[in-house]
Amino acid sequence: MQRILIVDDDKAMRGLLRLRLSDTYEIIETGDPEEALGLSLEHKPDAILLDLMMPKFTGFELVQSLHNLSYTAQIPLFVITGESAEAYNEHCANLGARCVFQKPIDFKNLKTRLASELETKRPERRAHVRVQMKVPLKLRGVDAGGAPFEESTVTENVSAGGFLATATKQLIKDALVEVFLVSGSETFVGRAKAVRREGQAAPWPRYGFQFVDKPDNWVLRG
Repeated sequence: MQRILIVDDDKAMRGLLRLRLSDTYEIIETGDPEEALGLSLEHKPDAILLDLMMPKFTGFELVQSLHNLSYTAQIPLFVITGESAEAYNEHCANLGARCVFQKPIDFKNLKTRLASELETKRPERRAHVRVQMKVPLKLRGVDAGGAPFEESTVTENVSAGGFLATATKQLIKDALVEVFLVSGSETFVGRAKAVRREGQAAPWPRYGFQFVDKPDNWVLRG
């Protein structure tokens, strides 16, 4: 059964949406827009329905955040509002929403649009969530010339299965490195291979590393 995340601070509206949609979809819900991003990463919904006007974190901000995050960017977003839908259609579309529904909701139209979007084959999402997180590392391995090296670096792009980091040494594709977390002391995480290189002309290119085994003590869990 396909999964839908409902984000609305109105408990009655969440209950109504659940009642009308739970015969077709598995429903996850929250009244806290700040919790919505974490739930979308945890449960990997096939679509998200969200209210436009919520306290602390508006639907506009949530739509933009979900659309900009690589792992959630392909999830269809449907906005629900008590205001005139026509007033927000263009702005929400520019932020990444597929459609805006005005309250009271036309559930026949909503179900039709949901079915249409979810039946359409979407690009495959990344196998792992990528998160912006600054993590000091040490890499140890053999460079493209066959010489052993050890160097400190910092990644700001991590997932449960890998990371993106700068290396001053030239590495061949699939070169293996030992990875250590550096925080006061060094902690061995596991072995990773350089699966791609970014910035071919840069003197210090960035490499995309993928762990070859499930890492121990890594900052994100798979």
